[in-house]
Amino acid sequence: METGKIKGPMSEPSRKYSPETEVQFVKGIGPPLAKVLAKLGIQTIGDLLYYLPRRYEDRSNFLKIRDARAGEYVCVRGKIIDVNSKRTGGGLTLIRAVISDGTGTVSLVWFNQTWIKARLEKHNGEVIAYGQVQEGNWGYEIRAPEWETIDPDDDPENFARITPIYPLTEGVAQKSVRRAIRRGLAYLDVFDEYLPADLIRRYDLRSVRWALEQIHFPESEGAQASARRRLVFEEFLYLQIALGLRQREIGLKRGISFSATQAIVDELATLLPFSLTGAQKRVIDEIYRDMRREHPMSRLLQGDVGSGKTLVAAAAMLAAVRSGYQAALMAPTEILAEQHFSTMHSLLRALGVSSTLLVGRQSAAEKRKASQAVESGTASVVIGTHALIQTGVTFHKLGLAVVDEQHRFGVMQRAALREKGIENIDVLVMSATPIPRSLTLTIYGDLDLSVIDEMPPGRKPIKTHWKQPSDRAAVYEGVRKLLQDGAQAYVICPLVSESEKMLAQAAEQLYARMKDEVFPEFRVSLVHGQQKAKDREGAMESFRRGDSDVLVSTTVIEVGVDVPNATVMLIEDANRFGLSQLHQLRGRVGRGSKQSFCILIASATTKDAEDRLRVMVETTDGFRIAEEDLRIRGPGDLYGTKQSGSFELRVADLLQDGRVLEEARQAAQTLLERDPTLAAAENAGIRAQAESQRARLSQTDVS
Repeated sequence: METGKIKGPMSEPSRKYSPETEVQFVKGIGPPLAKVLAKLGIQTIGDLLYYLPRRYEDRSNFLKIRDARAGEYVCVRGKIIDVNSKRTGGGLTLIRAVISDGTGTVSLVWFNQTWIKARLEKHNGEVIAYGQVQEGNWGYEIRAPEWETIDPDDDPENFARITPIYPLTEGVAQKSVRRAIRRGLAYLDVFDEYLPADLIRRYDLRSVRWALEQIHFPESEGAQASARRRLVFEEFLYLQIALGLRQREIGLKRGISFSATQAIVDELATLLPFSLTGAQKRVIDEIYRDMRREHPMSRLLQGDVGSGKTLVAAAAMLAAVRSGYQAALMAPTEILAEQHFSTMHSLLRALGVSSTLLVGRQSAAEKRKASQAVESGTASVVIGTHALIQTGVTFHKLGLAVVDEQHRFGVMQRAALREKGIENIDVLVMSATPIPRSLTLTIYGDLDLSVIDEMPPGRKPIKTHWKQPSDRAAVYEGVRKLLQDGAQAYVICPLVSESEKMLAQAAEQLYARMKDEVFPEFRVSLVHGQQKAKDREGAMESFRRGDSDVLVSTTVIEVGVDVPNATVMLIEDANRFGLSQLHQLRGRVGRGSKQSFCILIASATTKDAEDRLRVMVETTDGFRIAEEDLRIRGPGDLYGTKQSGSFELRVADLLQDGRVLEEARQAAQTLLERDPTLAAAENAGIRAQAESQRARLSQTDVS
């Protein structure tokens, strides 16, 4: 059995403690340090030892200052030889500390952090600093470095070794966290080994106690990598088991067995001026197989912008209606709900299917009429926003719920729609944002997955160009020529603020400039979120009919808008938008057979902004864009899960740990095949950990 080198209080009866024991009871921590740790979200021993370093510094061999080069990230150690501050012309206070290691000097520079000057003057000893070396007016400098002082009584183990660097917040020092972690490692015995011995051997894993010690204070880079792999595997394993248990429970529920047949698809196809793609046919078949089963469907439909998800949803809704049930489609914005209603109403009306729209901005009389149609069953298809789940809305016989752009809805909103059904209804969730496989397996692993991986025939790849603000005049002239040839164009207003009111004002200013100065000879219209629904839909309908040439808009047209003759997408200050959002906006063009163009006007002020713009120019592949967006922004920001307070991984990284995720998924499937409910005594610990993950997952419940 592996044992760590940390010794201490575990000579006491170990079961006096557990991972849930409050950290203040750890010997050597106490209430004062516990109060500091609480700022980092650390409340228990488990929180403490799973508070992992964000990087490491090899302090066995500090870089000599004379060897530092501009542009490099370095870790140096030196004695403070001067500290000063001065006011700059811009009204900032500049603090400069010069340190020397005997081979050279480098300046450490901070702005408006006057407390640092007092701290360094009082210390007057050695410091460690980490950051990027830059050319300054007085030689090399490191701006806003990470730093810590070296005191005579510092633990010598912090030096001449690989040292952990933890994420911090104001008022918390690295040394305080390291000291607490060392105290906590004396309690490693409270962490039980739940993984079966055969699984540990098969996947070449180390013990959990060894991993927790080596992840904090590794003996070598190899030890750190092995420790991290063990903890990543364990986290993914419990997550995959939680998803597997939830999927099994859904599969055991009694649901509705719909009469979903090929005849319904044929009926729908007779109304279309084109043929369904092979991918659409395959996906409809997968959905229909689910709908025919006596257990509720829980399926995720992925498809890039313009791939034809709406028709697939229409086929599913028509099958529900032909089986005597109602179908509902919930969209995140009114303009998307209105677009879906326009498409569905014109399509299904020809088949004798009635539909109604229910959105927040309707008048009281319109809402009352729609609600009555929903409750009486007069409306077989109901399309709307979160207005569908309001208390006063009662369905006659809801059997299928379709949730479009599902990541934009909160957990309670999705659950409320499901509860409108009279039985365990079928649920189809759709996303026009391609989701990387690693994220799909992590968050949506309990959903069956259908992917539309084929675009309608005749579509030409959109040509994307990145232009500097100084090129605006030339860009406008290029757009003018396309308009003269009969094209229509979108002009997207920059994201000036999170405020809808300020966005509307910016859009109105841009509209006035486009209408009066840039394109006075063309018909220009305006759409933004603060307009009355009637005015907004009127402007959209005018653009669809070709009665206006240029549509100035905020991101309310990000999804769902389909105007085949619109072949130009001009995005002002494109650096303000996320990569996924830019891809969605670009997807509003390229929906016909003509060549389409997307022009991004932007000056990239950060590396992330430059990366986003370059990727947009290089590819229209939604999955590659999704992977890049995941890398740049992280899964929570990318898919809106942070906004809904959702699941976040503590250890694993979805970009670098894809192979470990696949291994953990395989191991979870093997365990569940042997013991479907993990009822065996030897699996009790695994089940408890999986249930804990499941509680966190419930915040992202889309099944």
